[in-house]
Amino acid sequence: MSWDYGWQPYVSVGERKRQGYAEARRLIGKGHQLKSITISGNKIAKTFWGEAWCKHLEKYSDFSNRLPRGRTYARNGSIAHLEITSGKITAMVCGSELYQVEISIEPLAQEIWKILCGECTTSVHSVLDLMRGKLPKNVIQSLTHPKTGMFPRNAEIELDCDCPDGANLCKHLAAVLYGVGNRLDQSPELLFLLRGVQQTDLISSSLNGRVDSLLGNEEVASLDNSDLSEIFRIDLDESTTVSSKGKPWKKSPKRTARKKANSQKKKKTTKKSTTSKKTVKKRTVKKVVKKKPTKTSASKKKTTELKPVRNKLEKKKAVKKTRVKKKAAKKKSAKKKYTT
Repeated sequence: MSWDYGWQPYVSVGERKRQGYAEARRLIGKGHQLKSITISGNKIAKTFWGEAWCKHLEKYSDFSNRLPRGRTYARNGSIAHLEITSGKITAMVCGSELYQVEISIEPLAQEIWKILCGECTTSVHSVLDLMRGKLPKNVIQSLTHPKTGMFPRNAEIELDCDCPDGANLCKHLAAVLYGVGNRLDQSPELLFLLRGVQQTDLISSSLNGRVDSLLGNEEVASLDNSDLSEIFRIDLDESTTVSSKGKPWKKSPKRTARKKANSQKKKKTTKKSTTSKKTVKKRTVKKVVKKKPTKTSASKKKTTELKPVRNKLEKKKAVKKTRVKKKAAKKKSAKKKYTT
């Protein structure tokens, strides 16, 4: 008598991934690439935005029981495809079958976004600093606040997976949530796309705040691009600059005339400099040219080089002569004594 308990044969993780990726490629169609999640190392997220996303999810008590299983799925590469669009996350996760996951997130409320932009005024100096998370502590606290920050609250998240698990958060959904944190490491701007806001609003609000604090609202409308460039020491494009009231800056005719005059002066100065350089080069060439050495100069050089040698030889000869004369004088004196 045989008992059938309905158990399925064991399939390894590698085989599940191979089958799942093949099915995902078939579903996504030709001409499209799978955006899979590959995690290297122990940490799922390593940058500011990815770590903040994962920490925000782990604060929810409803997710705490199911998140560990999803963490293992994300680490072993079971997420075959993950795509983030405005207000939606779609993914395919390899399990006993290929399961399709869809997570809907409500856009960030405009009231909260305006408050965040106001708090970030004069603190966010560039988009690079914002994307890298190089921000002051007060800005980081406001952006990552669980209720009034950038990240969605539990009530703003709708989860859907076609797996047979009846729980609100299955392991496949949990894996996708962790996969979003890993994806934010590579492209943190997707968080702003997901919440339906633009990261440039934080930068533009900080610039407008600095102008308002320096000059006041009435004087800002009368500024032109040259004044703004002098204040912030940056070059502003005339076609894209906009005043704080929403009206475009007017091109001043005086400024255009100045530009033309300056360009003409530059052309004249460049022409003069090129001609002067040519004349200087010719003069220097004339001065630098060396004459070929003649025979007389070569003989003079030889004589000047041999003078010290000749002087030494002459001295030696004179010393020898004096010695010979002394010897001869001694011999004569000796002969005289002997004869006497």
